[in-house]
Amino acid sequence: MLALGYDVGLDGSKNAGKGVAETEKLGDSVRAVDRALEILLAFTAADCELTVGQLLKRVDLSRPTLYRLLYTLEQRGFVVSEGDPQKFRLGPSVGQLAHVWTSSQDLAALAAPLMQRLREQTGETVALFVLEGGDRLCIAELPSAQPLSFKRGIGYRERISVGASGRAILANIGADGEDRRRYAAERGLDIARPVEDLDMVKQRGYAVSKDELIQGAVAIAAPFFDRSGQVAGSLGVFGPGARLPAERIQAFGEMLVREAAELSRTLGKREES
Repeated sequence: MLALGYDVGLDGSKNAGKGVAETEKLGDSVRAVDRALEILLAFTAADCELTVGQLLKRVDLSRPTLYRLLYTLEQRGFVVSEGDPQKFRLGPSVGQLAHVWTSSQDLAALAAPLMQRLREQTGETVALFVLEGGDRLCIAELPSAQPLSFKRGIGYRERISVGASGRAILANIGADGEDRRRYAAERGLDIARPVEDLDMVKQRGYAVSKDELIQGAVAIAAPFFDRSGQVAGSLGVFGPGARLPAERIQAFGEMLVREAAELSRTLGKREES
């Protein structure tokens, strides 16, 4: 905590002016940091290069102040510039911080609270999958406490072209169906006759499978995304068909969409404007 008061000199005299000056200087430094961060956050995946004019529309700064801060950020490698007109983009120092942050993340630990919520709300098994090439890999699972339940276990691997937890990922590969088909072809995935229409899965936000990989089982899954907006995996709920009629499937699907969106935000995905 910053205590505001008098400075006491070696001779015991009080110097109130010095304390105020230092406090004001600290305040100016904090504002400069806040403004510099505002500049960095103005860049997005869609707008990775911005001119000074474009930056001025996104940050509440005067042109001279913006130039001073950009100069400082460029000196420290947080932005780089080139071209005529001059355009700025994020620099290698941002990449270094991103690498440190990404390396420190334990995805299963980050997802644990929302997975626990899902199991409490649904009473069914909840699992977390990550995308690895043409497969999805289970890295966390909370089994249902009910006598009749389904689980596959941490380490379970399957193609993303089958099962709800796979198709939730596959439906969100790339920007459109052509990107998806190219991705599938490169990895030998058969998506010629999918159980569900993948465009519909993407639009709805979650995938559903019944009796597909395990007889009597129903799976519902929603995708989550990394900081670059690319699909990174899926979050799924699994249970017996006897306990999962159509209305519960829809309700669980909507729960999964909300929790998967929360996980995406935790991983750094920015909201689309």
